Amino acid sequence: MSIFTGNHRQAWAEAFIAGIPYAVASGMTLVETGPGHASLLLPARSTWTGDAERRLIHPGCLSVLADTACGVAVGCALEELEPFATLDLRMDYLRPPVAETDLVCRAECHRLSRSVAFVRGELTQPGQSEPVATVYATFMRATAATRRKDLPGAAAGQPKAEVPRPTPAQAASSLIAPASIETSQVFTSVAADLPETLAVPPGRSPYVDFLNVHQQPQIDAGPVFRMPYKPELIGNPVLPALHGGILAGFGETAMILHLLATNPGLSGIPRSVDFAIAYMRSAKPIDTFAQSTTVRQGNRVALVMVSLWQDDPQRPVVQARGHFLMPREDA
Repeated sequence: MSIFTGNHRQAWAEAFIAGIPYAVASGMTLVETGPGHASLLLPARSTWTGDAERRLIHPGCLSVLADTACGVAVGCALEELEPFATLDLRMDYLRPPVAETDLVCRAECHRLSRSVAFVRGELTQPGQSEPVATVYATFMRATAATRRKDLPGAAAGQPKAEVPRPTPAQAASSLIAPASIETSQVFTSVAADLPETLAVPPGRSPYVDFLNVHQQPQIDAGPVFRMPYKPELIGNPVLPALHGGILAGFGETAMILHLLATNPGLSGIPRSVDFAIAYMRSAKPIDTFAQSTTVRQGNRVALVMVSLWQDDPQRPVVQARGHFLMPREDA
């Protein structure tokens, strides 16, 4: 087997990004590659705005870019191509990212063991001398590379459920305007028949509008949120599976919405300080649900945990936690 060098590495990285429906939809482009490192650009769009009032990018957009860039860095560190998947990812948000401004993530695979790849990186914006966030991630090497068998129609003798893959034009258009409800036809969740409302008023958070997050009645510790499936959320079209960064973005959204729902007197939107996510299993191309719990809340900072599941709340696809700065009345 040949070792990745020069143009071969660049060509692989470009093909890797072109094969991810969400990366195509969001317009991610490769800035540069090298042995064990890569830089990706996420072009500015109003859709990425998380807080329209303060004109800040949603932290989930940083997580999606970081997860993708870290994956490319792992591929650039390998001597022979093999499948790999994100085990966990941690984001530290150093300063507020300005809305409608490009984002760049430079990731480096600094340690490659026989089973695990370790990656770190920084996210920057033009016009800022310091990074807006840092990322640390680990990836499992030599993961499954065959289509999943846990969807209806995947049993022997039955046709496999196919996931429609949007063209670049179709995918990009879906990011410009908020999506309509598109409940998955592959699986109907046990919670899908509960009454729902939009999680936030249209326009308050364009990125939440894009994810099309809906809120269900409050259960136990807090409300349940649903993210409807749509093809441009796919990160791995081979399995197929939702993009790990999208799951991170939905998890962060659910935690912020949880704080807003359980603190009705807040004067603004809580701001992410850090975020850590662990991936339990790949997420199927179906609707995803989330419920959060406030672990600790002080005058300035709240610690929240979230669980994401699809067909069974007892089998989460993701668990995550994050610290949030609570808005101050005198701010």
